[in-house]
Amino acid sequence: MSWGTELWDQFDNLEKHTHWGIEFVERYTKFIKERSEIEVNYAKQIRNLSKKYQPKKNSKEEEENKYSSCRAFLTTLNELNDYAGQHEVIAENLTSQIISELMRFVQELKAERKSHFHDGRKAQQHIENSWKQLEMSKRRFERDCKEADRAQQYFEKMDADINVTKADVEKRSSLKARQQAQLRHQMAEDSKNEYTSCLQKFNQEQNEHYYTLIPHIFQRIQDMEERRIEKVGESMKMFAEIDRQVLPIVGKCLDGMTKSAESVEPKLDSNQVIESYKSGFEPPGDVEFEDYSQPMKRTASENSLTNSRGEGKDKPSGKSKPKLWPFIKKNKGSGPEDCSHLPPEQRRKKLQAKVDDLNKEIQKEVDQRDALTKMKDVYLKNPQMGDPNSVDPRLSEISQNIERLKLEVQKFDAWLAEVEGRLPLRNDQSKRQSGLYDTQNNAPVNNNCAQDRESSPDGSYTEEQNSETQIKAPSTEFDDEFDEEDPLPIIGTCKVLYPFEGQNEGTMSVAEGEMLYVIEEDKGDGWTRVRRSEEEEGYVPTSYVEVFLEITKGAMTYI
Repeated sequence: MSWGTELWDQFDNLEKHTHWGIEFVERYTKFIKERSEIEVNYAKQIRNLSKKYQPKKNSKEEEENKYSSCRAFLTTLNELNDYAGQHEVIAENLTSQIISELMRFVQELKAERKSHFHDGRKAQQHIENSWKQLEMSKRRFERDCKEADRAQQYFEKMDADINVTKADVEKRSSLKARQQAQLRHQMAEDSKNEYTSCLQKFNQEQNEHYYTLIPHIFQRIQDMEERRIEKVGESMKMFAEIDRQVLPIVGKCLDGMTKSAESVEPKLDSNQVIESYKSGFEPPGDVEFEDYSQPMKRTASENSLTNSRGEGKDKPSGKSKPKLWPFIKKNKGSGPEDCSHLPPEQRRKKLQAKVDDLNKEIQKEVDQRDALTKMKDVYLKNPQMGDPNSVDPRLSEISQNIERLKLEVQKFDAWLAEVEGRLPLRNDQSKRQSGLYDTQNNAPVNNNCAQDRESSPDGSYTEEQNSETQIKAPSTEFDDEFDEEDPLPIIGTCKVLYPFEGQNEGTMSVAEGEMLYVIEEDKGDGWTRVRRSEEEEGYVPTSYVEVFLEITKGAMTYI
């Protein structure tokens, strides 16, 4: 069906419809633009989310990647970042393949529509002018015919007058009326011929207008409209196809997330916790039954925590209280080079890792030395390629580096051998010292039990020394770290610089500007023991207070 034949009289409605069609394409283009903006913003938010939860370099989060669940999460973040990239691809393709194409198409469509309706209005104006000419010739013919009739009637009336006695003037009037009637008849005949000619011309032009010209123009408008509809359909298809094109990659991203989730191994992670925090110590032995008249002592098991740090020391006076180490946090410092601040098992791992790193560096230096040696041989055989002596400074530097690294390896190997073989040695010393103390006037035996030791935040162990040894009767409430004993003396004061909420056992909450008594200074673990009243004392971070010591308390710290 053709618009030229079916809608020959709907020029105005077609003009409105095609205008609406172009507006529809523009509205659809705006929809694609907004969808593209959504994809860009979504991709940006996804990338920011992935970046936000990426582990920071040289942070604890980076160390957590040894666990399979953390590695799986990191893989998920990376896949999510790639997933965001696919949404950026969608936005880019929407802009390049649909939006820009539709904008160009709309401009062409507007220009073509303007041309078609300009031709239609021109044809309409022409047929209207032809109709006006026909109407004018018709009215002229009608007027001339009426005037010819009136002139003929007037002549007939004058000619039928039987009064022969009229003057010659009257005879001349009758002749004049006859001539006027003939003239009017001639004019009417000419108007008739003109009207006939205009009518034939109009009918011909009207037939051409409604059966040739207008159908041709309307057909072009119809073709334009069908191309518009086809273009919209293609754009809608492309709209879906652009999404479908990224589905394989998006599927791979999702498959990667699924695969990383399936790689989580709870048993492996739980074993990794053992590998990370295993100290190598054994739990303390059973507490021996003793008479209350004798000092209480605890039997240390071999290779135990209480017997592995060296010779037994006398227990500090009753004025010193042991620390609770579970709540203390690690220092940010790296610790000594020999890693002696760590438990044996962790120390062994650190030293072994250091030895492995040094051996890798040595191998790199050896490879560079071999390469330079070969280069020097080539220069010796072919002097034109280079000066052999130019390689000597670098060879000398590499040799010095190798020697330095070997010395480092020997040093760490010695520490590694020490940590691998020191537990039995320390146990023997502990046994000998234990027997020695038993033979000296029934003096109380202190096997360095866990209650008499302090664990610093980095894992080092500190024990206090006092020039005076007090023999104190054992307490029945020995299961409490803060057992009933004489309070520690005040050794100074401190001013709180920052507020601190003590949420762990053994800590104390303080407010900014508060003045407190210092009863135990920092032993290198980052904590200072303070007192607010006789019944309220605890630990606060050393960096949160300004300490003013009045006396110095002797202490020896194993580092």
